[in-house]
Amino acid sequence: MTIFPPSTQATFAANYPEVPHILEHGLESHPLLELEALAELAGRLPLNSIECNLGNQPIGVDNVPDQLREQAADTIRDIGEAGRWVCLRNVEQQPDYAALLEELLEEMRPEIEPRTGPLINLQCFLFATSPGGVTPYHFDPEHNILLQLRGSKVMTVFPASDPACAADEIHETFHAGGRPELPWNEEMAKLGTPFEIGPGEAVYVPVMAPHYVTNGPEVSVSISITWRSEWSYAESDARCFNGMVRRFGIEPRAPERWPHRNLVKAYSWRAMRKLRRAGR
Repeated sequence: MTIFPPSTQATFAANYPEVPHILEHGLESHPLLELEALAELAGRLPLNSIECNLGNQPIGVDNVPDQLREQAADTIRDIGEAGRWVCLRNVEQQPDYAALLEELLEEMRPEIEPRTGPLINLQCFLFATSPGGVTPYHFDPEHNILLQLRGSKVMTVFPASDPACAADEIHETFHAGGRPELPWNEEMAKLGTPFEIGPGEAVYVPVMAPHYVTNGPEVSVSISITWRSEWSYAESDARCFNGMVRRFGIEPRAPERWPHRNLVKAYSWRAMRKLRRAGR
């Protein structure tokens, strides 16, 4: 079965890797993606692979509230009334979901690899969200396609390279092990582009592009398929290098975006990291 039609693959090829855009897909119904299947999966995953968050969060949060991971399966079954959103992380731990992830990305591989190289660290995330739920403003280090299966949501995406959306110091802290949540103020709203998606639609989000998500008036189910590239790792390592030199009072230049490789800083950081590990 073809999941992404040829027109969608052409759209993706024209925009990948730096431009967010809407795609079409044919994955509206799949036995692994029904609510009951997600609830059963929550019972099989380790607790550190589950997020169970309040749905009525603001766009900007300072910290992550306590989560009821142990109740995730029941929350998913009652998601229409629960007032929460649940994320099942790294579901490729389970062989059936790993096979689904491979199937989804295999169709896009011919468009991805000529631009950013081999796919690295393939991951899959499943989301069940109560009506009106909000996923706060944050960014992620992966290339990401979010496919909507049930209900609707609006993902508002911000430029990945604009320090007005996320300062360089915040990037550096994140790549050194910090949280993905970002500071927010209403003045930033004008910088974002909203993408409204429903069943049969998807949105591509570039690496480190800040975004937040507002759920529609119905229960939402979606699947996020992600991958890294050597280019994305090079940017990440260059950010770590910048964070190090900033501690010495030097104001470093931000890494450049695709297709620049940022290899001098990246290789320097990797060499220092290797030396540190060898010295322990």
